[in-house]
Amino acid sequence: MSFQVVLAFLIQATPQKGSFVEEIANILVQKYIEGGFFMHPILAILIIGLGLSIAKWISLSKASINTRKFLNEVKKALDEGGVEKALEVCQKTPGPVASIFQAGLLRANEGIEAAEKAIIAYGGVEMAFLERGLVWLSLFISLAPLLGFTGTVQGMIVAFDSIKEAKNISPEIVAGGISIALLTTLFGLIVAIILQTFYNYFVSKVDRIVVDMEESSIELIDVLASMQLGKKVAAGEVKNTSK
Repeated sequence: MSFQVVLAFLIQATPQKGSFVEEIANILVQKYIEGGFFMHPILAILIIGLGLSIAKWISLSKASINTRKFLNEVKKALDEGGVEKALEVCQKTPGPVASIFQAGLLRANEGIEAAEKAIIAYGGVEMAFLERGLVWLSLFISLAPLLGFTGTVQGMIVAFDSIKEAKNISPEIVAGGISIALLTTLFGLIVAIILQTFYNYFVSKVDRIVVDMEESSIELIDVLASMQLGKKVAAGEVKNTSK
């Protein structure tokens, strides 16, 4: 089943509200069909890219927590029940900050240096997890306009073939090929712009989470150092590191 048939079926199956919406939908389908073969892979890139973007948005939303509140809970747990109770708080909290805290606390009995190494090592793992999928979005952002430009070349070939067959140059003869060239380029650029917007948002979101991880890790090491000196750690107010 071709993409044209699928799109036509979706338009017919979707309830339309007024002739304006129906007219716009019909125009989009018609332009898609006129764009030729290279419209299909560009559409596939858009669908897959949007799917990846939704999955990444959900993943990063779960990774974001109120870091200040979490730090205060960990410090309070350390004062009241030591490392074991703090580990329980970490296990109940989602996200990379809680994960690196758990890694550090598990090595806390081996000393500050061991805890710090565990935090750094596990922090690298969490960063890789946060960045997972972004390379595919970056690939699709590059591919979409390239496929559009390839469609442009195809359209120009069609236009010149039409001139060759007709042995004449007129707007009617070259219109079909030029239409293919412009439509594929336009569609490829639109898809790239959409996915680039998502990509930039995700990169900024990951950067904010990484900053939270780094600042929180420093705070945890300071807390563990204070514990070794026998000081209470929940008394001090934690600065707001959540973005």
